[in-house]
Amino acid sequence: MNISCIVVDDEKLARELLMEFLEPFEEIEVIAECSRGTEAVEKINTLKPDLIFLDVQMPGMDGFGVLEEIDHVPYVIFTTAYDKYALQAFESNAVDYLLKPLDEERFNQAISRANQRIKSEKSATNIEELLKSVQGDDSREKYSSHLFVQKSEKLLNLDVRDIMHLEASGDYTVLSTKNDQFLSSSGIGKLEEKLNPDVFIRIHRSTIINLNYLKEIEKHFNGGLIVKMENGKSFPVSRTYAKQIRKKVV
Repeated sequence: MNISCIVVDDEKLARELLMEFLEPFEEIEVIAECSRGTEAVEKINTLKPDLIFLDVQMPGMDGFGVLEEIDHVPYVIFTTAYDKYALQAFESNAVDYLLKPLDEERFNQAISRANQRIKSEKSATNIEELLKSVQGDDSREKYSSHLFVQKSEKLLNLDVRDIMHLEASGDYTVLSTKNDQFLSSSGIGKLEEKLNPDVFIRIHRSTIINLNYLKEIEKHFNGGLIVKMENGKSFPVSRTYAKQIRKKVV
C-alpha cells in the first residue's frame, strides 16, 4: 500500500533532511514540497495526501493555521524546534510530534506509528461499504438515531445518543462513547449530515461534540476557547466554529 506524502517546511535544509530520512521507506511517495503555509493549503486540498510533515513556525501562516484552512484532512506529523506546541499538536489529532534537530531513530518511530494508523484505518473501507449497502437510503428520516459501526469483526448498532464526540483521523472518523471507541471510514463531514445539529455541534474542522456531554468551556490565554467533556477530554474551538458555541451562551 503506497502512502502519499507532502513535506511542509520553510527551511530548505529541513526539507532536504526529511527527504533523506524518507528514502528508505519505499511505500511512502513524496508528491510535493512546500515552503509556505498558503502554498501547503493549496497543495493539500488539490493532491489530497495521506500524510504530511508540517512545520509549526513558518512566516505568514503557521502549521496550525494550515490545519484550520485545509478541506482534506491528512495524517499529520509535526516538526518543530519548540516543545511548547506539543499539547496543541496532539489536540489537533497529530500522529506524532518531532523536535528539531531531527533524530533518525525517532523519525523512524514516527513513520512506524503513521504506517500502523493508516493501514489499520484503511482496512475498514470494505466493511464500511458493506454497512452502507445494508443501511440503504436513510433519507426518510432527516437525522439518524442509530449508526452501524465496526468493532473488530463485528458490526454494532450504536445509539447516537451515546456518542460523546467525533474526531477526524485522516479520511476516517473516530467515534467515542463513554466506554469505547469506534472507527468509521466515512469522513466527519458526511457523519455530521446524519446528526442533529441541536445536539451535535462542530467546534473544529476535525471535531464534533455532543452537547449533552459538554462539562465546561474555558477561555484560552490567547483568547480562544477550550471545551472540556465529561470524560476529561479537551478540544480547542477554532475561530471558524466559535460562533456555534457562543450561540449557546445565555
